[in-house]
Amino acid sequence: MAQFRLNALTEVMNRKPVEVSREANLVSDYFGKLVFNQSKMKKYLSKEAYNAVMEAIETGTTINRKMADQIAQGMKTWALENGATHYTHWFHPLTDGTAEKHDAFIEHGDNGGVIETFSGNMLAQQEPDASSFPSGGIRQTFEARGYTAWDPTSPAFISETTLTIPTIFISYTGEALDFKTPLLRAIAAADKAATAVCQYFDKDVLSVRTNLGWEQEYFLIDEALYMARPDLVLTGRTLMGHQSSKDQQLGDHYFSSIPTRVNRFMQDVENEAHKLGIPIKNRHNEVAPNQYELAPIYEEANLANDHNQLLMDIMHKIARRHHFRILFHEKPFKGINGSGKHNNWSLQTNTGVNLCSPGKNPKSNLQFLTFVVNTLKAVYDGQDLLRASILTAGNTHRLGANEAPPSILSVFLGTEVSNMLDLMEQAVVDRKMTPDEKTALKLNIGRIPEIILDSTDRNRTSPFAFTGNRFEFRAVGSSANNASALIVLNALVAYQLQKFQKAVDALIEKNVKKDEAIFQVLKELIIQSKPIRFNGDGYSEEWVKEAKKRGLTNITSVPESLSAYLRPEFKKMFKDLEIFSEAELKGRVEVEYEKFIMKIQIESRVLADLAINHIVPVAIEYQTMLLENVRNLKEVFDAEEYKKLAGARLELIKTINEHISAIKAKREAMIEERKKSNVISDVVKRAVAYDKNVKPYLEEIREHIDKLELIVDNEKWPLPKYRELLFTR
Repeated sequence: MAQFRLNALTEVMNRKPVEVSREANLVSDYFGKLVFNQSKMKKYLSKEAYNAVMEAIETGTTINRKMADQIAQGMKTWALENGATHYTHWFHPLTDGTAEKHDAFIEHGDNGGVIETFSGNMLAQQEPDASSFPSGGIRQTFEARGYTAWDPTSPAFISETTLTIPTIFISYTGEALDFKTPLLRAIAAADKAATAVCQYFDKDVLSVRTNLGWEQEYFLIDEALYMARPDLVLTGRTLMGHQSSKDQQLGDHYFSSIPTRVNRFMQDVENEAHKLGIPIKNRHNEVAPNQYELAPIYEEANLANDHNQLLMDIMHKIARRHHFRILFHEKPFKGINGSGKHNNWSLQTNTGVNLCSPGKNPKSNLQFLTFVVNTLKAVYDGQDLLRASILTAGNTHRLGANEAPPSILSVFLGTEVSNMLDLMEQAVVDRKMTPDEKTALKLNIGRIPEIILDSTDRNRTSPFAFTGNRFEFRAVGSSANNASALIVLNALVAYQLQKFQKAVDALIEKNVKKDEAIFQVLKELIIQSKPIRFNGDGYSEEWVKEAKKRGLTNITSVPESLSAYLRPEFKKMFKDLEIFSEAELKGRVEVEYEKFIMKIQIESRVLADLAINHIVPVAIEYQTMLLENVRNLKEVFDAEEYKKLAGARLELIKTINEHISAIKAKREAMIEERKKSNVISDVVKRAVAYDKNVKPYLEEIREHIDKLELIVDNEKWPLPKYRELLFTR
């Protein structure tokens, strides 16, 4: 066995679980300890300052600089008491990570000393430079100015010794350069549109918030094995590796007892998360070996997304503490489950009503069905845009296999909701309904609470499924920023609700009664969106054929998918809702093209290096050993016996040679295609070239390497194998 592979395995076997200490016996005793939440604000702020923050959170009013100074002083006092020495504006650039630049509180004081200071200006706005972040041409590298601005709706927190302030990130000319800014805009658009529709049913509804519950899947790999796999280190996934004889076939890892070492890692993560106000609720083993999942209690979407981004960073740090490395790549191992980040999405009124949950009477259920049907229509009209929001270089490997939903967008509703929509479609006609028709339909609507929650199962093959009181967007990738999908989903739903309101109001102006107008518009939407409804097996070949007949798209290419963002109808939608200007939209789409190119480029370079410097030399060495063995046989045995004994060895030598030759030839061809692609100036055409001409070689070269892994002496193979990566804890 190659020495560094042997060393890695030996190190793993000698690992001992790291001890984990808790803050207190009850989570409630220390939950939010490091968060400047409402209870801390009440203690450290004046009543006037506290009310200013709460008004900004609840109504979006601006906090003036005088009040910001008061808030900053209270925040600084709290932070210093809890060991903070620095502060930072924390934001989500378009790199799918988070960013921060730390500044000490100190300024020059009297007598050559220093004092700790923190003003409203420092709290509210900073100029972090950040010129190297991607902007898609919105600004050039030499245009260094970029601004971060405080988001009071997401509370500040202390990370290690730094007061961390969630912010938006915009250019000098005001364009969004992050995920948070358009997410806040999309949340506001959904709020406005949904509130207007709720007014048909309840005049007390003054606002509607978006709720999000994410489920985070991930893999844990021992750091010694991780460091012995350059492909994992540099790309986040294995670019080679034959499937283990046993992996997830028996389902014996799923929901089984959590390994001690992993359990202590999970406890450590939860302790840190709870101190930061992240309400982690559950943890369990996932389907694939060494795959796990955690999920929080649902929260307001902007805060939930901040918590997810923060938690991913925490998990990386804590994994190292336990001598693990964490993998958020959507498909780090070929042939077994990939990892997703299921987004459970719903809308909730200020009166506490979940608009995605059945009510207790026909009126509230008509409201429920109104939002279900409009969401259906939004997904149907925006299927290509929704796909573009989640289809990345990593997620393309995951979608459509091993419990991940396919790239065909469909909506699972369950039997009862589907039957309810069918009933509405049949009963409501383009004329005034008879009293009997109204009564029959309203009676059926009124039965929903008795049956809906128990009769709606979860469909793991559905990308977008109704699960009783929310929609679950299962296609989001595990490494993604949830905001990408949420921006699009909220925008599509907001835009559709606006259309719905206009259609209903137009009928009311024609003296059609409100309920009847709602029924008539819903009928049309039910008919128009019917192709997107599918309750069956999304993996089946029959569904692929059926989806095509229905006119649903099945796009698996990232460059092709991204083009949906720039369609006229979607550009208009984003502009009308004030979520993206044309420049912002074009810029971030260009960033996505560049990210796709760079990820394929990196994988291509890594594979080319590993193939020629790690795999081919070992294969040649083993081939040489076989050749030597054949020569020795010839010296010992007569011609007839030699022929019998050497035949199998000679076939093996030929097979090895074929794989070596193929690897070298395909490697050179891949490099040549990469060179050709790199000189293409147009980013879209370059992305297409990488997708069509470079990416296929990754799988072709891998196929030959994986076959060599089955042939070459195990003692000589240089890289940890799947059976070692996945079954060594």
